[in-house]
Amino acid sequence: MSGLKKVAVLISGRGSNMTALIEAAKADDYPAEIVLVISNKPEAKGLDVARSENIAAIAIDHTEFDSREAFEDALHKTLLEHDIEIIACAGFMRKLTATFTRKWEGAMINIHPSLLPKYKGLNTHQRALEAGDTEHGCTVHYVTAELDSGPIIMQAKVPVLKGDTPDDLAARILLEEHRIFPLSLAKVCGL
Repeated sequence: MSGLKKVAVLISGRGSNMTALIEAAKADDYPAEIVLVISNKPEAKGLDVARSENIAAIAIDHTEFDSREAFEDALHKTLLEHDIEIIACAGFMRKLTATFTRKWEGAMINIHPSLLPKYKGLNTHQRALEAGDTEHGCTVHYVTAELDSGPIIMQAKVPVLKGDTPDDLAARILLEEHRIFPLSLAKVCGL
């Protein structure tokens, strides 16, 4: 297992993108090992998925801290304790401060459900439909201090079909997320 980059995945929910990374990392030629999953929500289903794969899974409940900085200090300490080299944010629904993102700049990636720089933040599918877009998609990018603004690693596009609802669009885009997130992590880890 030497030579593999040690990766932590940050989640807040079911962890479907985390699962895609875990599955990809099972390949003999994959350059990363998922060694840690952290959720800011103790009830996140993804923690159980990680444990079922014998991956360390830790909840650091952001509501138990007096400040965003105190939460991030605990998060940073946990990442260092596990010798993490790369962080993959997979549905981690917590904005990180500039102080934290600078510590991990160039070593933290995120999957976002839009074709950045379009539709930073939330409700991306609804916003694409309201704008009358003919295509939509997802982006893997490096995390920087400015939300959803870091350098783009990879994107995938899907057509917006007549009659699409935000849920229809989300389902099609999720398939692409599961495809490009593992490819992007491999690229970042040196494949």
